[in-house]
Amino acid sequence: MKTQPAQLPQLLKKGLSPVYLISGDEPLLVQECCDLVRKAARDAGFQDRLTFHADHQLDWNSVADEFSAMSLFAERRRIEIHLPTGKLGDGRAVLEQVLKEPPEDIVLLLISARLDAAETRRKWYKELQNKGVHVPVWPVDADKFQGWLQQRASSRGLSLTRGALAILAERLEGNLLAASQELDRLSLLGNGSTIDEETVEQAVQDSSRFNGFELVTELLAGRAPHAGKMIGILQQEGENPLGLLAVLTRDLNLILELKGTSAQGENPSAFLKKRGVFQPQRARVIEQAARRLDRKQLHEAIELCSQIDRAAKGFDDLSPWHHLRNLSVHLAGRT
Repeated sequence: MKTQPAQLPQLLKKGLSPVYLISGDEPLLVQECCDLVRKAARDAGFQDRLTFHADHQLDWNSVADEFSAMSLFAERRRIEIHLPTGKLGDGRAVLEQVLKEPPEDIVLLLISARLDAAETRRKWYKELQNKGVHVPVWPVDADKFQGWLQQRASSRGLSLTRGALAILAERLEGNLLAASQELDRLSLLGNGSTIDEETVEQAVQDSSRFNGFELVTELLAGRAPHAGKMIGILQQEGENPLGLLAVLTRDLNLILELKGTSAQGENPSAFLKKRGVFQPQRARVIEQAARRLDRKQLHEAIELCSQIDRAAKGFDDLSPWHHLRNLSVHLAGRT
């Protein structure tokens, strides 16, 4: 079955399904839906967790072995599989087999980028619809972002003036993950009082010398030398690479979409405004990247983002910053 994120908590109260698919390009909302499933599974006794990343390094036979193996001492397990491209590839046959008769001692959580349209026509997806739950996560519309921001602030006990809300909305450009982080910082600065324009401006001034937004701009523009310097500074300052990675992955997927719509004759500016890109500089960088980079380069860049994600979560011997430097060179069109 398919359900909306807002309906997921109530659905989980009725009992667990053997498989959940959470898909979308909004990392914050995807993460929050996943956390709801994880908590419900833990509460039901599924304590152990095993995680796989479906990149070119994954051996799907090892995934199949985990589902066919008998759990020692009848332990219940959660198996999570990250699908960074929204495609299963070699994993389709494995999931088809698993979904025919899902094991009773395993809850499967599939975490995907926006699901590739072709995948929804595959046999495995139809089996999932019959046996489990798909939660598609859609971006917050640009005209609803301020309302989302206000609601999010209220849930943290924050009160924002209209001017503060407008400044935040313009600066954050619809990025929900960055918005959540910014509200966390403002909750410390505000100390229970109303957040006004001056407080927001002070928070901006107190931010790091370089931030993830600026680095993403340099990466997409192909300015590898300057991007490399910024990467070094952000690494020294202890920046979490997952925050900027979420922004970068979103924009790479947006560039891929833009290339498709431009080929069909749609105006790039109109498309970007429809997707919530209003700042001229960011729109210009995205349009230029769409002209400069071909589809193969973009798909390879998204694959590199998956490596960065793995490294940041401890699944790689190399630092995520190492892979990020490689990505800067790749997006500059160098080998």
